Amino acid sequence: MTETETNNLSSNLIVSGIKASVVPSKTEQKNGNATVQVSSDETAKDFEPPDGTWRGWIIMLSAFLCNGVIFGIINTYSVIYLKIQKQLEESGDTEASSKAALVGSLTIGSTFFLSPVSGILVDKIGIRKTTVLGGILCAGGMFFSSYCATNVIALYFTYGVCFGSGAALAYTPSLAILGHYFKKYLGIANGIVTAGSSVFTVALPILLNYLIENTGLSTTFQLLSIITGLMIVSGILFKPLAPPAPKPMKKETRSAAHNLARSLINFDNWKKRKYVIWAVSIPMALFGYFVPYVHISKFVTVNFPEENSSYPVMCIGFASFFGRLLFGMVADLPRINRILLQQLAFVMIGLMTLLLPLTESFLLLCIFSLGMGLFDGCFISLLGPIAYDICGSAGATQAIGFLLGLCSVPLTIGPPIAGLIYDHTGSYTLPFVLAGIPPIIGALCMCSIHFVKEGPRKEAVGDTDPKHITQNGFVDAGNLNLILFKFKSQYSCYPS
Repeated sequence: MTETETNNLSSNLIVSGIKASVVPSKTEQKNGNATVQVSSDETAKDFEPPDGTWRGWIIMLSAFLCNGVIFGIINTYSVIYLKIQKQLEESGDTEASSKAALVGSLTIGSTFFLSPVSGILVDKIGIRKTTVLGGILCAGGMFFSSYCATNVIALYFTYGVCFGSGAALAYTPSLAILGHYFKKYLGIANGIVTAGSSVFTVALPILLNYLIENTGLSTTFQLLSIITGLMIVSGILFKPLAPPAPKPMKKETRSAAHNLARSLINFDNWKKRKYVIWAVSIPMALFGYFVPYVHISKFVTVNFPEENSSYPVMCIGFASFFGRLLFGMVADLPRINRILLQQLAFVMIGLMTLLLPLTESFLLLCIFSLGMGLFDGCFISLLGPIAYDICGSAGATQAIGFLLGLCSVPLTIGPPIAGLIYDHTGSYTLPFVLAGIPPIIGALCMCSIHFVKEGPRKEAVGDTDPKHITQNGFVDAGNLNLILFKFKSQYSCYPS
């Protein structure tokens, strides 16, 4: 930039109400010149979701389908679990319960463990390609499961790892895409989308029971492979609107490995203490979360043999549907603390799980299942909005992905441990009691979030507010390029 251009710019800034002088940044002072380039941060910072439009609602329905297929299959695994357990018992296996439970645990474990990979892939290849790849893996995993339905070891890989990996790649983008189309109504949009799993959780047990009894496990897996293939179609419709997050600057003082890590991982999320506490508390609360989903059907067959074992799972799914819609709308209300709402959900889920083995009435068991489902819907529907609240749109995708990755361990080991305890005690009292304690502990740990005060926001390059771009009457050259961009339409002598 020439001296004349610099003087003219200073005059223009004064006319616009910004009294400032132009100085180069520290790096530019060293080089003796200033390079003007419009930063992509300004575009990302100024992006506002349209809050709907016809395409936005289609995207929401597509995400609804993805969530429904993924978690409808995961949540209703207890129906398939009974068939696999029966096969193992008929073969004389003494640990049939824990081995059968491990198939479902590997599924949900893989889904959450690989979610950080999904978040990174979204940043690298985009939401659409990541979702389509996930749909292909899900459909392929189910298809190959149909050829090894009687081999539990093979099912660990086809049903557990392959389907779970595809679910991981499709699930995170299905939540992240909503932030591109909704802001004011993000809570209710998340509620509707996550309610998809509830709808499928209610409907699939009936379908699965019919198919397993009349066609067998192999044909059931083949039909599920067709259903999971619908996620490929949904992924094709996922068109992101927000500009990609700016790439982190490479510094010569950093090693190549450090620069590579920063190009893949959003380290800014981990500098936020609220996110760190949240990302630690949620996994802590989920050690017993998946236990009822896997074992409640077996619990019914043992304690209420004359009753339909699918009803409690259907009650959970039915209530969860309304919980996601209800708490999705509540989360959008002003002055509502979403984190406090999620804490309440964990406390109630823990209490309901603790009460399950104490029920002597099947009706009361169904009522407790309805309560669990209602607050399960609250917990799930708030994951996306809280991630956006804490980390913003630029960090939300990886914030969700890494959170789900941390959740993989407790979600995977919980049901097999419960099954192992049942195999040795012959009772579900201790497994359900132990499963109800972690959600309450996790809710208590989240209390510390309310006492954390994040440091003052560091203004990103791209802020053209006079209060932020000036300090002691000077404009740093890091903001100079954006000021030029702001005035380029009026002053043609400045390069864009």
